[in-house]
Amino acid sequence: MTVGSSSGIAWIATSAWAYPALESLHIVGIALLLGNLVLFEARVWGAASELPLRSLARLSLGLAAGGFGLAALTGIAMFSSQPGELLANRAFVIKMTLLMLAGLNAAFFHARGSLDAPDATARALTLISLGLWLAVIACGRWIAYV
Repeated sequence: MTVGSSSGIAWIATSAWAYPALESLHIVGIALLLGNLVLFEARVWGAASELPLRSLARLSLGLAAGGFGLAALTGIAMFSSQPGELLANRAFVIKMTLLMLAGLNAAFFHARGSLDAPDATARALTLISLGLWLAVIACGRWIAYV
């Protein structure tokens, strides 16, 4: 479907409520993602050490993945309503780059066995993770203003 000169999903671009509803769901996804990552990362740093790391990881990282899925689906839907404008937006491009780096960081965290060895490197990776996700959120907010 085409809306003006941009291809996308017509109902998102033409509906008075669709884009704000998608944004709201996007924020819910981000909250689930970041909230659960912070919980998990606090445990890697030694908080609530009575909780087994693997058990907490199964719960919190599963919820974080669900939040990421919701944010990704709503983000793709919002992107489809104005791809040209977003690809030309510096904040959006930086956000997508940071998302990729956050994914690579998470993959490295798990590939190196950090759940079995929550050492200094694992703790450093959690700080990098938190910084990347906060930067993703900041860039997401800046999209409307750049």
